[in-house]
Amino acid sequence: MANFRTLDLNLLRLFDELMAERNLTRAADNLSMTQPAASNALKRLRDALGDPLVNRSGYGVEPTPYATALWPAIRAALDQLRSAVAPDAFDPATAQSSFLLTMADSTATMLIPPLLKVIEREAPRINLRVLPLTTRDPRDWLEAKRIDVAIGYFPAVIAGLALQQMEGSSQEFGHSRLYTGEYVCVMRRGHPLAASELTLDAYCEANHLLVSFSGRPIGFVDEALSDLKRKRRVMLTVNQYVTAGQVVARSDLLTVVPRHFVAATGFQRALAVRRLPFELPPVHVDILWQRRQAQRPGHRWLRERIEEAAARVFSQTAAGQA
Repeated sequence: MANFRTLDLNLLRLFDELMAERNLTRAADNLSMTQPAASNALKRLRDALGDPLVNRSGYGVEPTPYATALWPAIRAALDQLRSAVAPDAFDPATAQSSFLLTMADSTATMLIPPLLKVIEREAPRINLRVLPLTTRDPRDWLEAKRIDVAIGYFPAVIAGLALQQMEGSSQEFGHSRLYTGEYVCVMRRGHPLAASELTLDAYCEANHLLVSFSGRPIGFVDEALSDLKRKRRVMLTVNQYVTAGQVVARSDLLTVVPRHFVAATGFQRALAVRRLPFELPPVHVDILWQRRQAQRPGHRWLRERIEEAAARVFSQTAAGQA
């Protein structure tokens, strides 16, 4: 059993980074340690805790059950300690922080360029890592992968958080609205249905492409059609809006995307946009974060810069559609 009185607490910082990165080299880099020093520190922690903690797996490591169970408590304690010791210790001009974000490819295409300009100007030593978003509920990702923010369309999550707030329950996650838009039908400009207003019969008789982050072959469009006692044939399912734009521009398939994402496909000039012949709820782009992560120095700064980038991009998009 570990003796807490003799345990070097610096080893816990390495453990936290290793669990987040699942890679000893990246964990060492984040702590400005050499690889040999990190390996030696990991050996000391293994000896102190009496557990291997991680095992090699491919290009990284996989935690043991003991490490997985231990990590949440250690991470929460380190976050609280950072917040208590240096609550405002963040200077963008000199900060060397790394932030982990997750969003869909189309969202990244729109947000990352203006966000990067701000970072280059205000915080040139900050690093960003962007993971592809493949879920409509990223809360487990925010917890397990230590992601700083998730950006996307999370209707069930936001509704659940709003209900918790109404009931006065404790809030583990924070969120804010970046943009609200509408879904539209997209096809190639020379498509037979592009010459006139799209009818429900014509829509249902066509072949379709579905953008599904989870890979499920049925989406909210199919649910809306089911309410109307109608259905469509989904010929192809992909998990990226950019891929959808490329395929639709070169085929007779129809797809449904948020209007503001059409430009992000890179094929805007080759695409025709039509209103859907049935009602869909608006699409909300939200930023979601874990409140414990919000204690990190610079987390609020990052969220504010993302909100500014979103406002700039979406105002330009709205002006172009006017």
